[in-house]
Amino acid sequence: MTGPDHTATDGAWAAQWYAGRRVLITGGTSGIGAGIARGFLQAGAEVTAVGVSDAEITAAAADPLLGRARLQHLDVRDDAAVRSFAGALEALDVVVNCAGMIRRGDELQPEVFADVVDVNLTGSMRVCAATRPLLARSKGAIVNLASMLSFFGGGLVPGYAASKGGIAQLTKSLAIAYAADGIRVNAIAPGWIATPLTSALQADPARAKPILDRTPLGRWGTPADLLGGVLYLCSPVASFVTGTVLIIDGGYAIT
Repeated sequence: MTGPDHTATDGAWAAQWYAGRRVLITGGTSGIGAGIARGFLQAGAEVTAVGVSDAEITAAAADPLLGRARLQHLDVRDDAAVRSFAGALEALDVVVNCAGMIRRGDELQPEVFADVVDVNLTGSMRVCAATRPLLARSKGAIVNLASMLSFFGGGLVPGYAASKGGIAQLTKSLAIAYAADGIRVNAIAPGWIATPLTSALQADPARAKPILDRTPLGRWGTPADLLGGVLYLCSPVASFVTGTVLIIDGGYAIT
C-alpha cells in the first residue's frame, strides 16, 4: 500500500496565511525536514533550510522546488554558530526543528549517546533560545520534531529515544516559558517514515514486516504526510494550541 499523491494543491489552503512568511527549518535539506520545507515553499513562504553537510546542501540546491529556499550550513551543536546565524536574520515567523541523527547500536556507547542528545535535544533548545527574540516580535510559532520513541523505549537507540522523550518535555516547558512572548511551541511525533534514516529497515523484510503489520494504515509514512500537521500548528487556526505533541503515525501507537 502506498500513500496519497501529494501535490502542490495540498497546501493551497495554507497560502492565505503563509505567503511571504519567514520560516526557518533546521535539518531542512534532507528527509523529513526537506519534505516540510517543500510544503512551506508551495504555500508561498520564504524558507531558510539549513543542513550540516555539503552533500545534503548540494542535493537540495539541485531540487527544482527545494532549490528555491535559502540553503545554508548550520551545525546545531555549535552554540556560537547558532547564535550568530539567528542574529543575522532580519525577521522570523516560524521555526521547525528537524535537525537530528540516529546511530542504531552505537548509542549504547556513552560518547555516541551524548552526541545524539546534543544534536536532537540540545540543538533544538539552542535554536529555540537563539530565535526567541525574533519570534516574540512576530508572535510566531515553533514546531519541534518528537517521535513515537518519545513514548516508547528503543533498546538499540537509547540516545535517540532519550532525546525524543526530552523533546516532548522541552516542548511543553517552552510552551509555558514563551507564552508571555506570544510564541506558541508544539511538536509532531512521526511514526515510521520512509527517509534515508529508515532505509535499512525498509530494505529488510524481517524488520519491515512487523512494523507494517502493527501500523493500521499498513504503509510507511512519507515526509509529505507530516506537512498538514506542521502547517496547522503554525497557523492561526491553531492559535489556542500550545504545548501539544501531535502524533502522526498511521495508528502505530494505538495498537
